[in-house]
Amino acid sequence: EPRQPVRLRAGGGGAPAGWPAEVPPPGAPGWERRAAAWLLDACPPDYRGHPVLARQPRVLARLAVLHSAAQLDGLRRAVATLRADLSGAVGPRVVDEALEALEAERLRLLDVERGAVLVEQALGGASVVPVL
Repeated sequence: EPRQPVRLRAGGGGAPAGWPAEVPPPGAPGWERRAAAWLLDACPPDYRGHPVLARQPRVLARLAVLHSAAQLDGLRRAVATLRADLSGAVGPRVVDEALEALEAERLRLLDVERGAVLVEQALGGASVVPVL
């Protein structure tokens, strides 16, 4: 049975909501090259040492989605256990500040994960349709 194509709804700038600001909209000249650079930035730095990843943006996109999801899982565990883990090692104010930093990081990672999913879909041939 043929799969239905994914349709990404574009906003005023031609890119779907949540699309990485550093990447031109799908179909723009050079968008795939810029997407690969952004995806490399979203992955562990050592991925740059593997030429196949830079040459294969769809592989890189899949890895970026998985990596950001794993980071979010680790962050959730850290938030859930930080007070108990650091009890007596640092003061409560330090833990509160660390939790605030982790919340900011959570929001950043959610943006990365959403952007990586959208880039992955676009690299896979998803069509972008304007919002009417």
